[in-house]
Amino acid sequence: MAASGYLNLAADAAHNFTDGLALGAAFWGGPARGTLTALSVLLHELPHELGDMALLLRAGCSKGQAMLLQLLTALAALAGAACSLLAEGSGTGAISGILPFTAGGFIYLGTVSVLPEILRDSGPGQALLQLLALLAGVAMMLLIAYY
Repeated sequence: MAASGYLNLAADAAHNFTDGLALGAAFWGGPARGTLTALSVLLHELPHELGDMALLLRAGCSKGQAMLLQLLTALAALAGAACSLLAEGSGTGAISGILPFTAGGFIYLGTVSVLPEILRDSGPGQALLQLLALLAGVAMMLLIAYY
């Protein structure tokens, strides 16, 4: 397998771990918040994992190997959820720190990897539309958090 495949696996495992942290912390707020967070994670993970599958295939993995490796990186989400749920009993410091940590990671990824791609590969009109779509996504998250 090419080096890009290993890098993708490491990044995917870290990403899945933070997803697990967010899921575990969301369930602290009750089953409704946890279920909504799980649905949100599922909706963003489906295309993400398909993209990772394509990267692994391009890196030289067979379909079976790529699916197995994807399953192994998904176990990092279970580890993240377990850490998050175990931290619940350790006090309010852990509780108040996990969700901002995971949210900050997602904001960082969006600003460091997505925004430069948007601005580099499109004209000003297309970049504005994509930025508006990004802001609409943030507005939806705020509405979800409010309700």
